[in-house]
Amino acid sequence: MVIDLLWTTLMLRVNPWHTSHLVAAMVLGPGALAGNTNAFDIGIVAVALLTHYGLGILFGCIVAYVVTGFHYEGSLPVLEVVGGVLGMLLYFFNFYIMTQVFPWVAELRSGAYFCEHFVFGMTAAMVYWKFARPRND
Repeated sequence: MVIDLLWTTLMLRVNPWHTSHLVAAMVLGPGALAGNTNAFDIGIVAVALLTHYGLGILFGCIVAYVVTGFHYEGSLPVLEVVGGVLGMLLYFFNFYIMTQVFPWVAELRSGAYFCEHFVFGMTAAMVYWKFARPRND
């Protein structure tokens, strides 16, 4: 989410707090979108961060489950491909399926968010690989 805040501010020239309002509204309800969604609100940002990180942990566990279920953990290049594919699937799940429940998130559909999810999947796979390797203690 920190990368997203930097990306939206520097590259897309969008107010970073707007995304926080969209994410927080998934927990707080559409009322979180009332008023100025470009304003900084510590409560909104805290809920957005907790929501985003909680979902990231959940989806990271799904990546680990797929990797171990299919025994891909032996090869980092294969893991990166699997992670990238899972990241792409996550993007489509979040922005095309979950928008049935949270329609306001559809406005975030973009190549930038596609890339972020792709990188997330690859990073989650790489972190799993790093921690799953046998240690020579």
